[in-house]
Order: sequence, then C-alpha cells, then structure tokens
Amino acid sequence: MLRISALVLLAAASLSACAQSPAPQAAAQDAGKDAPAASADTPEARVRESLARIAPGQEIAYVGAAPFAGFREVLFAGQVAYVSDDGRYFLQAQPFDLEQRQPATSPGLMEYRRKALAAVPAAERIVFAPANPVHTITVFTDVECGYCRRMHQEIAEYNRQGIAVEYLAFPRMGLGSEDFRTMISVWCAPDRKQALTRAKSGAAVEQRQCTSPVAMHYDLGQRIGVSGTPAVFAADGTQLGGYMPPAQLRQALDRLAGRAAAAGGAR
Repeated sequence: MLRISALVLLAAASLSACAQSPAPQAAAQDAGKDAPAASADTPEARVRESLARIAPGQEIAYVGAAPFAGFREVLFAGQVAYVSDDGRYFLQAQPFDLEQRQPATSPGLMEYRRKALAAVPAAERIVFAPANPVHTITVFTDVECGYCRRMHQEIAEYNRQGIAVEYLAFPRMGLGSEDFRTMISVWCAPDRKQALTRAKSGAAVEQRQCTSPVAMHYDLGQRIGVSGTPAVFAADGTQLGGYMPPAQLRQALDRLAGRAAAAGGAR
C-alpha cells in the first residue's frame, strides 16, 4: 500500500493484529465517485483540498464527520485518519470512546464499510458458522499472520459462542507475493475450508489457479482501512480490531447489538 510520508501516515499495527507490509497499492475502485461534490467552502472541501496537496491523485475514498468535534474522518491512502475542519491538522490514531469503552467510529464510516462489505457475494467468502448463528463477522485474514492462525485454531469455539466467521482474503505481503499465491490456491481449492485450515496450520496447499477474488478482497480491504490482519468487522460495519478470544468477542458483539436495539427503541 502506498504511504504518503513517514511524517504524515505512520503504519499503526494493533497488538492483536499482524501489520501489513508496504506494497504497491491496488488499482482504485469506484468507491465514493457517486457522492456529490463538496461545496468549495465546507469542511469536506477544505479537507479534500489539503489532502490533494499532500498527495495529488491519491484516492480519498470517504470524508465524513468525525466522532468528535472539529474534525473530519477520512479514508485516505487506505488508512483511517482525521483532518481538522480547516484542513490544517492531520491525525492518524484511533480515538477511544471512554464512555462506550470501545474504539470510536462515526456512523457515516460504519455505513460506508457496511455497504462495501455487503457487496461481497456469499460465494466469495470462506464461512465457518454454527447452525443458528447469533452474530456474523467478516474477517480479513492472511495465512501467514500469527494472530490469524491463533484465531483460526479457535474457530470451533467462536462457533460455539454463536459467532459465524466469514473470511475474506488479505495477503498482507501484497499482490504478487508468495502469500498472495498461496491464498489464490486456497480460494481455488475444491474444499476451501479444508485448504484454508491447512494453510493456517503451516501445511502445504496444492498450487492452483482460477478466477479468484483474492485481489479484489485485498483492494476492498485497503479501501475500507484495513492495515493489518485479522481485521474483524461486525455486520453493522463496526471494526472490532484484531484478534479477540471467543468469549470476549461474543461480549463485544452482544454490547453492539444491545446499543443498536436501544437506539432503535429510542427513535
């Protein structure tokens, strides 16, 4: 992924996720192109103008109100960042909501991510699910990442907790890497679940080629701000961070569902 500058965008790796290695950015998709142009004297316009000066031609996938006053939340060069409404100050750090006890994300960014993830066909996902799931998560995964392997070792317990895990591919070493080729072989295998389990255990996977979605998943991950694996998203677009033990993840998902129900009842 293209970084703007070490002084501007610092690759931030969660302690429970494997950081992505720098790699050429995949071709930009059409995300955000249908959004109306911002007025020349709005915070969005000032933010877009400032970012365009930093990196001309770089995709700005999303600009919306930040979860705290005075800033816009942006998806820029595949990273979530915050720019002051006057376009002067740039921050790259995930804000934490002390009241809600979770990373703070704006409703606008959650909806952008929800729609982007919902557009991925079920046939492109590798799904490990219980018979009657209570929660469903989308996980951008990698076959080499230690935390991804740890998460997959506990996949049966996630299922026992009522959590369906739907995997998308995110070869963090980049397109063209050995990691990327292995994930293509996994997605091209007759039994994808078995192949993914083998790859995550360090076993060899038969090399295969087909029209796979791996590159598209990787590009999607970059566009919605994935910078490490595993990257776990709830059904509403909330990014839950990296690896969490099954019981802890179930608690986090229950809290999200409870807040959503409370918000719906308050309308």
